[in-house]
Amino acid sequence: MEYLYHNFYELIQKQAKSRSTKVAIFDGDSKIRYEEILYKADKLAAYMHDRGIGRGDKVALFLRNSPEFIYAIFAVSKLGAVLVPINIFLKGEELSYILEDSGSTLLIGSMVHQKVIEDSRADELCLLTIWEGEMEHTDVQNIPFLEAISTTLDVGLVASALDDTAVIIYTSGTTGKPKGAMLSYKNIFSNANSGRQTINVTHKDRSIVFLPMFHSFTFSIAVMLFLYTGGSMVIVRSVQPFSNVFKQVLTKRVTIFFGIPDVYSVLAKARLPWYFIWFNKIRAFISGAAALQPKTLDAMAAKFKRSTLLEGYGLSEASPAVSMNTFDKQKPKSVGTALPGYEIKIVDEAMAELPRGEVGDIITKGDNVMQGYLGRPEATAESIVGGWLLTGDMGYMDEDDFLYIVDRRKDLIISKGINIYPREIEEVVDLYDGVVASAAIGIIDERSGEIPIVYLELEEEMDTIDEVGLRKYLREHLANYKVPKQIHIIDELPKNATGKVLKRELKENLKQSSIAG
Repeated sequence: MEYLYHNFYELIQKQAKSRSTKVAIFDGDSKIRYEEILYKADKLAAYMHDRGIGRGDKVALFLRNSPEFIYAIFAVSKLGAVLVPINIFLKGEELSYILEDSGSTLLIGSMVHQKVIEDSRADELCLLTIWEGEMEHTDVQNIPFLEAISTTLDVGLVASALDDTAVIIYTSGTTGKPKGAMLSYKNIFSNANSGRQTINVTHKDRSIVFLPMFHSFTFSIAVMLFLYTGGSMVIVRSVQPFSNVFKQVLTKRVTIFFGIPDVYSVLAKARLPWYFIWFNKIRAFISGAAALQPKTLDAMAAKFKRSTLLEGYGLSEASPAVSMNTFDKQKPKSVGTALPGYEIKIVDEAMAELPRGEVGDIITKGDNVMQGYLGRPEATAESIVGGWLLTGDMGYMDEDDFLYIVDRRKDLIISKGINIYPREIEEVVDLYDGVVASAAIGIIDERSGEIPIVYLELEEEMDTIDEVGLRKYLREHLANYKVPKQIHIIDELPKNATGKVLKRELKENLKQSSIAG
């Protein structure tokens, strides 16, 4: 691929010059033009530089959807620093872990998440926190965003190359703690360029950004793709009430709608007003993060006859998009063909390519493949072999190169498009009084895709457990979406000869008991 820019800052410089007065961001009643993004990014960069932030430093974002998130992207890039967007649904302990693991020296957070940030060790781990939103008290370590961009200082561009690390996205596996996937400017730009070609995005398009910006899908495709093409985005700070999303789509004339399967499931069933159906400007619905149910595809096609729902596939380690159906050709239950410039293969355990139609491991190659996991060379070597990224997913390809996802190699749980580690849940549950061991698994849920449940093996003298107390404990130590929706007590967890819990057996037993019930 050929690339127009070496880094994010060069992108906003170019757009601010050629599209200075064009509205780049619609934020409620506010209209933010490209020249204003550059101006505020410059101010924020100067302030951070004055506080000691420079090349290679990590700047963490614990921000709700907001223009401040966008300003931070370009300010961090100008300094040659590295962006670390963090899941805002995490709790204090989880935030602390990522801040420490990434080595973040500065945090930009939203006041609506003040309690979580204060419950974390941010003040110990970071030199400074810059706050988006109204503040009552400030000090040398806690600064309002408005003050940071009011500086009279200036700083020059620290040149960055395409292969420099731009963003670290914390992603999940099934064992241990979250790992930081290091994504270069080339990685992100390759996704933007491939997405532009596949969705035919131009400067006339407008996206709606209500999915959280920290998510790799939103960051690369709904945000960076549109700034890359000179388009516009409509930021929705909160999805409550969801009717506001519909209002923004209609009034701001959104042309491309990004969502996850549970959103489309709701849309397919919702009784929308006739004027929304008739007057919306949506030409494409884009779905990622998890598989769509065929009935949802059919219902969306029947309801929105002038729009096309395109399903794709990706993972954070691939920046994240890998494949997508196209306007010209789609296949039900498929996540499409490889995006331009990328390759996909189905292989066996020896990395030998399998015949079409045969299920195996999905691997991918291209400029979208991450640089590796931060500080984890062994995990990187296990995930990237000869330039091929081992996705951990299983599937097959048909004769037309369409990819079908069959299963995940590991036990990752995906709930509403967000990854959940079973082991993270288990490590917390196992510390609760009376619990000998636990096993967390995901079960299918129509609204969320999957929901986590947990099986408990208790101490011998115990027949039951204080479930109310356990749930309270879990809510204190885990993000709400990670808290198991069901708690089952079992005499003994099924294990193999080496003591590993057989989670497939648990799933099968649950399935059989459901059928019998």
